[in-house]
Amino acid sequence: MDGEPVKSAATAKPGKYLTAPLETDRMPSGVPYIVGNEAAERFSYYGMRTILVIFMTKHLLGAGGSPVPMDKEEAMTWYHTFLFAVYFFPLAGALLSDIFLGKYRTIISLSIVYCLGHLALALDHTKVGLGLGLALIAIGSGGIKPCVSANVGDQFGESNRHLLEKVFGWFYFAINLGAFLSTLATPWLLTEAGPDIAFGVPGILMLLATIIFWVGRNKFVHAPPGGAQFFRDLAQPESQWAVLRLLPLYVFIAVFWSLYDQSSSAWVLQAEHLDRHLFNIELDPAQIQAINPVLIMLFIPLFGYVVYPLIETVFKLTPLRKIGLGFCLASISFLVPAMIEQRIAAGATPHMLWQVFAFVILTAAEMMVSVTSLEFTYTQAPKNMKSLIMSVNMLSVSLGNAFTAWFNHSIQANPSRKLTGPQYYWFFAGLMGAAVIIYLLYAVRYREHTYLQDDHPAAA
Repeated sequence: MDGEPVKSAATAKPGKYLTAPLETDRMPSGVPYIVGNEAAERFSYYGMRTILVIFMTKHLLGAGGSPVPMDKEEAMTWYHTFLFAVYFFPLAGALLSDIFLGKYRTIISLSIVYCLGHLALALDHTKVGLGLGLALIAIGSGGIKPCVSANVGDQFGESNRHLLEKVFGWFYFAINLGAFLSTLATPWLLTEAGPDIAFGVPGILMLLATIIFWVGRNKFVHAPPGGAQFFRDLAQPESQWAVLRLLPLYVFIAVFWSLYDQSSSAWVLQAEHLDRHLFNIELDPAQIQAINPVLIMLFIPLFGYVVYPLIETVFKLTPLRKIGLGFCLASISFLVPAMIEQRIAAGATPHMLWQVFAFVILTAAEMMVSVTSLEFTYTQAPKNMKSLIMSVNMLSVSLGNAFTAWFNHSIQANPSRKLTGPQYYWFFAGLMGAAVIIYLLYAVRYREHTYLQDDHPAAA
């Protein structure tokens, strides 16, 4: 059967792909293609995203070709508005996938739009090219996000559900491997070769990601779109309740992302005032972000085999408890850049290792919030609404960045409201702390209900 589309007699027609997981206790054969696609796609996304703020504040051109850089607040507003859009479009992608096209065709179609966005950024360095490129990337990247993560879960049924946690760990490892390589490479390319090459290389990686996914099409499960059945399922009281009880969780997660994503905007701008020398090499301000994916790759096995088992000796570590601990760490992480700002205001030049320390705390928070919410969302979502609920999870990222963009825009429009230096970070640390208190009331009342795809007998 190797290289051939595998059919399930219960669900497939001749010439169609496997539409449900095979009954097996092994890792599905399509997983490497999905994980490989994710690594290349994340290289493209984070490579472009890493240099955005630096590009807008130092390399942006006017219509005549002369430099017209943005100020800090305008760049922050553009950046977080873009992230808002990236994590808003998953809702559209999920509906397109769950109702009409299915995950595979949605991913392939929107990946082409994604590639065109990278092309626009590489060719036009004015606000027109910036706006067009970011819009296309937001549609493409955002639209495929819920489909890719839900497609991972679709490969598993009850017989191999014990491998879900492991595969989502691999999935997240692939994300951060791509992010690490691109975070080091694209700032260097921007400095040495200019914006066309720095934006062009991520575009090539996105094209590679699309090809990898297409090559694996005969290996993985293609869960069919729900069509009219999607709306009938949505009308069921059980489905409505499953969705409604998850919604408050994403409000709290939105606050987390309003803090987290500033590590690639406000923290980058802060890094310009730090001593960035390490082993006789001066790092670019944007390159300090590379510590985050490195830490993630280290933390995945560390947390899985050491940290979580140690915590389990004290109390049972449920997914919601993991997320709550992550919220606490996120609040604590913002105290470090607040103290850095105090040192900068006193005329000192703190070393970048202080910001690395903040990244260690924030990355631990990410492990507990982002990785856990990805798996938790998949298992708690009704079977025919996996992509939709994944998109709602991602909408929390959108809402968090919308708040940050609005906050910075209000500062730009009304300088009297400006929170200077450490006050800015104290505000967000306090905001997350307040969210934690309310979250505890929600978490103790939540009752889990797991939904997984049905197994079908393996082909002989």
